[in-house]
Amino acid sequence: NINEEELEIINYGLESIYLTLVKIVIIIFLSLLLGIFKEVILMIVSYNIIRFFAFGLHAPNSTSCLITSIILFIGGAYLSVYLDISIYIKIIISFISILLISIYAPADTEKRPLINRKKRMKYKYISIVVSIFMSFFLIKFHDSYLSNFLLIGLIEEVIMILPITYKLYKLPYNNYKTYNE
Repeated sequence: NINEEELEIINYGLESIYLTLVKIVIIIFLSLLLGIFKEVILMIVSYNIIRFFAFGLHAPNSTSCLITSIILFIGGAYLSVYLDISIYIKIIISFISILLISIYAPADTEKRPLINRKKRMKYKYISIVVSIFMSFFLIKFHDSYLSNFLLIGLIEEVIMILPITYKLYKLPYNNYKTYNE
């Protein structure tokens, strides 16, 4: 007793789960091969702390999603380990990140537009608060290993919500505007 629209939703969900699992297995395999498993897990967590609320673009196909994810998580892990960033630079980047998040978050997708204005505002405020907390902790623990992961995760998420990134991927931005509330 499932109509065509419900079947399409179920199909989309199953396909998303499958693609996500394949992507995770490949990234974990690569991280183990490169000996940076712990670092990649830290990068994934740091990135997703803010991604959960600020959303952001999804690659238009599974290949570009995999390539983007490898760059974000494996590249981000390497940057976090090997970059020596001064506290002053971290403060500046954190401030810019909070500013950009307050302007551009949450960023929806064509398949999942944030049509409801109250929900958009709720996610915007939560994104701002979470980015402030992330910035506070990365500045407070600026000389620790975790600080760079929080900073790179924040930078990566900011990149994923910028209109220019959507344009580079040839994806529509502010998808909610095409719907009547």
